Amino acid sequence: MIRDITIGQYYPADSVLHRLDPRLKLNGTLFFIVSIFLFNTFYGYIAVTIFIASIIKLSKVPFKFVLRGLKAVVVILLFTMTFNLFLTQGDELIRLGFLRITKQGLHSALFNGLRLTYLILGSSFMTFTTTPNQLTDGLEKLLWPLRRIKVPVHEIAMMMSIALRFIPILLEETDKIMKAQMARGADFDSGGIIKRAKGLVPLLVPLFVSAFRRANDLAMAMEARCYRGGEGRTKMKPLHYRRRDVVAYLILFLYFTVVIMVSIFEKYLPYFAFKR
Repeated sequence: MIRDITIGQYYPADSVLHRLDPRLKLNGTLFFIVSIFLFNTFYGYIAVTIFIASIIKLSKVPFKFVLRGLKAVVVILLFTMTFNLFLTQGDELIRLGFLRITKQGLHSALFNGLRLTYLILGSSFMTFTTTPNQLTDGLEKLLWPLRRIKVPVHEIAMMMSIALRFIPILLEETDKIMKAQMARGADFDSGGIIKRAKGLVPLLVPLFVSAFRRANDLAMAMEARCYRGGEGRTKMKPLHYRRRDVVAYLILFLYFTVVIMVSIFEKYLPYFAFKR
């Protein structure tokens, strides 16, 4: 399960998405997250599915690698869908004792599950196709106007970059510690919830110690190199928008326009919406 977590990981490849400006990918991720909450129709999900499929194709990230990221959140998906399925009021379809499945609950469970899945997939591609350094530069550039009101933009971007870098390192460290403890007889799978929680103690303690040690070593290394924040610093590779970025922005705005039109049809033309 630890190896199935792909959040924050970068997948090296030579694709159009990898070469795009990080500011575009940050803005695109924000637009995508907003877009999937603007509709609740079959036609809206078709538009999002086509968009996600195009992103997967252009990124050259293997589909199996993309699906691996969903394994870590499958419990959350099932939990969300179950609550929507049994706790939504409406026209009853099936009764299982004191539980009942309604038409509206089935609709809500299905489409909210899809929405959460697309949310995870869309957010993951930002880190799949962008290195932590590029994300830091893009975020710092986007937040640069906030420096006028004394917001420490560079420090915020640096902390996010370090956090992204530490995710795969800590996952690898967790996997090593877990295997070492299992070799010593530790059991993480059997027993009830309380027993499993107690079994995590020999895993969490050395993991926290390792994390603090790595953080301390990183802080000492930055101080030894006289790191003093972003004031007056220059970039070896400054960000510049290119023609492909302009084309990508146009495609993004076209997609967002289509989603808005679908949401308008849903509101004013009941034919496009599912009856609840």
